[in-house]
Amino acid sequence: QVQLVESGGGLVQAGGSLTISCAASGLAFSTSTMGWFRQAPGKEREFVAAIRWNGGLTNYADSVKGRFTISRDNAKNTVYLRMNGLKPEDTAVYYCASRRGNWPSGKDSDYDSWGQGTQVTVSS
Repeated sequence: QVQLVESGGGLVQAGGSLTISCAASGLAFSTSTMGWFRQAPGKEREFVAAIRWNGGLTNYADSVKGRFTISRDNAKNTVYLRMNGLKPEDTAVYYCASRRGNWPSGKDSDYDSWGQGTQVTVSS
């Protein structure tokens, strides 16, 4: 059974940085595309970033381009999201997700498995 466990969330001031992680088990991680999504209170879940199985292709939401970087370590079955220049509007629960396709899709319906999420709060 697939397990995705996010960690590293917390409270950070606007302009600060944070790296969150997602440890995966129960799947062929090295051949899985991984994504990050987020959901703010009262809002729908939205795409943040995704990375192909080999790290050779990434995809970002316009709202985070140039500020966030997704990466992965297949030896550790872990995907990361480095967030720089954080803004209060980045406050959300961040979810890790996996899919078996090659394309780093931005559609949540393309993903098969989901983690429980980690809270990121950015204070102004």
